[in-house]
Amino acid sequence: MKYGTRILHNGFELDPRTGALSFPIYQTSTFRQEDVDHPGEYNYSRSSNPTRDTLEKTLAVLESGTHGYAFSSGMAATSSCLAILRQGDHVVATEDIYGGSYKIMTSFFDRLGITTSFVDMTRLENIEEAIRPNTRALFLETPSNPLLKVTDISGAVAIAKRRGLVSMIDNTFMSPYFMRPLDLGVDIVIHSATKFIGGHSDVIGGAAVTRSDELASRIYFVQNGFGAVLGPQDSWLLLRGIKTLRARMEMQQDSAMKIAQWLKRQPWVSDVYYPGLPDHPGHEILKSQASGFGAVLSFKTDTAERARLIMKRVKVWFVAVSLGGVESILSYPAKMSHASIPRDERERLGITESLIRLSVGLEDVEDLIEDLDVRD
Repeated sequence: MKYGTRILHNGFELDPRTGALSFPIYQTSTFRQEDVDHPGEYNYSRSSNPTRDTLEKTLAVLESGTHGYAFSSGMAATSSCLAILRQGDHVVATEDIYGGSYKIMTSFFDRLGITTSFVDMTRLENIEEAIRPNTRALFLETPSNPLLKVTDISGAVAIAKRRGLVSMIDNTFMSPYFMRPLDLGVDIVIHSATKFIGGHSDVIGGAAVTRSDELASRIYFVQNGFGAVLGPQDSWLLLRGIKTLRARMEMQQDSAMKIAQWLKRQPWVSDVYYPGLPDHPGHEILKSQASGFGAVLSFKTDTAERARLIMKRVKVWFVAVSLGGVESILSYPAKMSHASIPRDERERLGITESLIRLSVGLEDVEDLIEDLDVRD
């Protein structure tokens, strides 16, 4: 079965009891137990809920995994996966990572004795050099947020396996439609399901998927213990969003490529960051490990003033945080997604005040381009 068909026919697409093509929302906190000595499959919705269970099984299929877990947000998923580590452990992570991940690693987990080194993972030797005797995990984000840097996943995984590290990857930008890192050897795949998986800017959710029974047990222990679970209504919204994943990703990617090509020709644009462009440093690597290039790109204007002018003038683009919705969103990383990173560090990474990130939606691409055009 082709992947596009499997999104809709994965074994969990309907209610087996009634045949309903929309799995029901089990809006309940608890379940009657007929025999206390032999409890049923469900007892309390923090531990398990039929709607969330169906979503988690669907997520596992989408990522070619065996165990899926749905969380109350992408950060809940990221934090819960990092929480399987122990005091004294060390993590090597992508340096231009999502600001929320950077913040939780440097301002929370470090207080628990779990430290992180951030490196440029476009060069695999940087990973090797950052590994310490107490390193236990490798945390990748590729393409990275917001500069779309690409890491050779298979090469990074080879290092992780050789050094006995758990490999984790944030696959939010690509979605499971374009890239399935478990097939490349990654141990745990993480998503902000708020983004492309949900696709409609109407739900907050997170996901983690693995093939390892042992890692699955550790993730579930944290999910159930912390209780940062996704509710049944939100689980249903993600199930609904998944049904259009293929159509959305294909159309949004097509528009993203056209916008990137147009930006490259503008004299007021100094840099365009989109791995679908042949001259992007990670173009060939991403092409070898994914079936597409995604619908997120970034660019730098010639001045910070022009970047602010664009944000003031746009009418079709929504200036907002987040990404992955059907509407096109223009974000300003220096003041939004990466504001929690110290300014000196942001600028060292290239996250300057002239940088704009675009999440391309489903509008007509000509309208999107016209809306961005601020030529003098």
